[in-house]
Parts: sequence; structure tokens; C-alpha cells
Amino acid sequence: MDQFYLEDAKIAVIGLGYVGLPLAIEFAKKYPVLGFDIDANRIKELLSGRDYTNEADIDEFNKVIIGNNGWGLRLSSEVIDLNSCNVFVITVPTPVDHFKSPDLKPLLYASEIIGGVLKKNDIVIYESTVYPGCTEEDCVPVLEKQSGLKFNIDFFCGYSPERINPGDKVNTLKTIVKVTSGSTPAVADFVDKLYGSIIKAGTYKAPSIKVAEASKAIENAQRDINISFVNELALIFDLVGIDTNDVLAAAATKWNFLKYKPGLVGGHCIGVDPYYLAHKAESLGYQPQVILSGRRVNDNMGIFVANKVIKLMIKKGHSITGSRALILGITFKENCPDIRNSQVKDIYNELHQFGLEVDIFDPRASKEEVKKQFDIDLIDDNSVLMASGAESKYDAIILAVSHSEFIKLDLTGLITPKTVVFDTKGILDRTMVDGRL
Repeated sequence: MDQFYLEDAKIAVIGLGYVGLPLAIEFAKKYPVLGFDIDANRIKELLSGRDYTNEADIDEFNKVIIGNNGWGLRLSSEVIDLNSCNVFVITVPTPVDHFKSPDLKPLLYASEIIGGVLKKNDIVIYESTVYPGCTEEDCVPVLEKQSGLKFNIDFFCGYSPERINPGDKVNTLKTIVKVTSGSTPAVADFVDKLYGSIIKAGTYKAPSIKVAEASKAIENAQRDINISFVNELALIFDLVGIDTNDVLAAAATKWNFLKYKPGLVGGHCIGVDPYYLAHKAESLGYQPQVILSGRRVNDNMGIFVANKVIKLMIKKGHSITGSRALILGITFKENCPDIRNSQVKDIYNELHQFGLEVDIFDPRASKEEVKKQFDIDLIDDNSVLMASGAESKYDAIILAVSHSEFIKLDLTGLITPKTVVFDTKGILDRTMVDGRL
């Protein structure tokens, strides 16, 4: 088929998480859209007006969920409902396993589902972050096998990498330029126009699917490497005995200095995507040096923080075994509920191994999800926000995440003169902290 028309698009968005739900809402303002998720509880949650990601505008969601004049958003966990669609946008997660290797199971399972309903002239667009070549080399064969159709003859593919920044209410789906691509020139044009119809910031049409895949991989690997550099500086300057933030502030007076800050690197992008790029390089016989060295530095920062806190406690005369520590925050970044790949768990586990009793408080994170993912029980809000008395005192407090609630938090009811306060984000008054990154 040489021509694809926007007015014919009946879109299915597969996966209604941080990426898929905002996308489904925006598409539903102009097209008939089916929001599909294999988790029936997720569908029930959304229909009840709740969104655990906090990424969706619930008012906008309520406007499009009703639907009229041929457009609108339907939600389903039933595969049969996908039969009415001809454009499938896959937004499932692409994590790494315990060995830091790409875990394509969610992506390939989604491809199997779509392959089972694929029809002639349908288009499958992938948004999940992958290594260059994954769409055509790993996903397309699954689509062909399940459907019995031939790629670029009977059905077509596109790739448009997601650029969602969890918790960011300024740089959102509509305000970030969208990279697009397609498996043929006609499909590339269609995919570009489709996204261009909802993205205010505009689109950039890449020359191939592999180029679009690679662009996503390197934009996060670049940030990971830059952060790893300042994290390594933090390790060095800790030995020197000077404050890293003071050094960065001085260096930033030069016009072309990039002022990255040290910290814990988690989430589903920066802490994961470099491994996908490294995997592809290794499969081709090249051993990446810079990418993996940056990952090693960043992956060890949680352990460094824990060990630094222990040293500061010993310096203040604490007996480590049986001491009490409080960690403020467990999400991977500030002001969002996303706990994926959070390095705070490394701080928690390391302190536990030293024999400390460790509490974690996070008003943004789901207690159920933290228990499920990390087997950690978060403490209640009131035990921290209204703390007073000897039983509420801690021997060490670590600010791990700069939630807005923590910036205003009064720690006086939680500390003693011997309490070690460590600030990983550099946001607390320096007179009240014993150490920071």
C-alpha cells in the first residue's frame, strides 16, 4: 500500500503506564483510541479516576474517555477488542535482568499479542527503548510468525522513542520534539504526520528505524556518562576533603562548563538504556569502555553513600549495630512515585548489612509497590511528620530524594546532637548536615 491516511487511523496503545496513558489521552482528542493493558486492575483503577503514575491529567482523561463524533478513548484488557484497530503503538517497559542484560520479554509478549490480531496494511509502532536493530530483528519476526503476514508487504512498522520525564510538568509529551521513523518512506511519512498532529513541539523524521532507536539509546547514555563523571569527582573530592558542590559552583563560572550534579542514578531510562547500547555493541564484537565504566561508577553510588554515613557515625561515637537510621525518599527522582531501579534500596541494604535498623519514609511512593519490588515496608507519614520524643530519634538521617515535602521538613524532632545527617541532593542547610554528595 503506497498511501496511509490519518483519517483512517484507529489506534491501539499497548501498555498504559508512564508512557502509554498520556499518549492515549492525546491521541484520543483526534482519533478513536483503544487503551489496552493486560492488567485488568490497571483498567479498573483508571476507570475509577485514579492513576498511580500521576502522569495523566485526570480532567483531560475524563473528557476523552466518554468519546463522541467517532473519536475518544476506550479502555480494555481483552485482546479481542484489538481487532477493530489498524495502528498499534507499543509502549511496554524494556528493563534489564539481574545480569544487566536486556529483558525483552514484555516487548516480545506485546508483539505476540499484536501479531495475533494483525491484518493486512496494519502498522505497528514501537516506543519502547531498545538497541538499534531490535524492532526489525527481534520484534518483526514475532509479528510475522503470529500473523502469517509478510513485513513491508502485508504490514508495516514504525519507531518513535518515548521521551517522557516522570514528574516533570513542564517538559511533557506535547512540548518535547518527537523523533519518528518508518519501515518504508510512505510509512515514515504517515508516522511523522500522526505524531505531528498531537505534538506541539514538532517532530523529527529519522532516516531509518535503526537511527531512531540509536538516538534514544545515546541521549540517555550521554546523560549517564556525564553524571558518572561528577559522581567520580565526588568520590575523589571526598578523599581530598573538599565539597564537590563548591567545586562545581566555581567551575560553572566558565561559559561552556556543563553543570551536572552528583547523585543516585535510577529510573527506567538513564539507569537502563546504556546497557541496551552496550549489549548491541558486544553482540557485534566491540567491548564498550566509556559506557560501561560510567555505569559502574553510577551503580555503586548507593553503597558509597551508606559507607560514608557509617564512617561519619563512627566518628561521632556511635555503636553501629542496633543504631537507627531514617532514609527520606525511595523513588528514583523527586516529586514522582516512580521507584523503578531506585538506588535508594542499595543504601538501605548496605546499612542493614552493617546491623542498623533502617526506616524509609516517602510520601510519594506506593507502600504496596515498594513492598512488592523491594520487600521493604515504608513507615507511616505521621511517624515522621509529627515526630517527637526519644522513641522517634534517629542516629542517622539520609536525605535521598529531594521531594518538595522534604525541603520543608523540620528535622528537629528526629535528631539528637549526635545524629549524622547526610544530604545526597545538596539542598539542606549546610549548617545542619554532616556530609553530602
